[in-house]
Amino acid sequence: MTKENSEKLTTLYNLYEQPMYRIAYAVLHDEGLAEDAVSDAFIRILGKLHKFEDCRSTKTRSYIVKVIKSTSINIYRKNKRRHTEEVPIDESIQIADVCANTENKNHVDNILNTLEEPDRSIVIMRCIKEMSWRDVAQKLSLTESNVRKRFERTKKRLRMKGGITDEK
Repeated sequence: MTKENSEKLTTLYNLYEQPMYRIAYAVLHDEGLAEDAVSDAFIRILGKLHKFEDCRSTKTRSYIVKVIKSTSINIYRKNKRRHTEEVPIDESIQIADVCANTENKNHVDNILNTLEEPDRSIVIMRCIKEMSWRDVAQKLSLTESNVRKRFERTKKRLRMKGGITDEK
């Protein structure tokens, strides 16, 4: 990195780090993620330093605002996808409650034994081991959508048999 680019980066950081953080925090509502967004945005800006003539210009400021908004939204979407991959809280609590009770352990084992592979493995990995859809799919050499669909069908079959209820 040239001395000129290093000075530009330092100037940009001193001028825009706090406003960028506030924008990122407004999107993400999380201090750590906002800091990550600012960091990622500066990495993106680093590749464009040669294009900045005046660090204080409205053109530069507009570009930086666009970069931090875009970066923050990308992080938000990434985390949103990650959270939707997880087992819904009420469902995982219900399964954990059933498994925690030793009386119910035999009942859970009986339910799991009625399932055929790979459905049994999918339920165990998702509900007991709390693995992500991606990890389950990789472990079983299936697609994520196939694993999700099999899980939903298995849940439906178990509900019809009375193996799982919606009550806690």
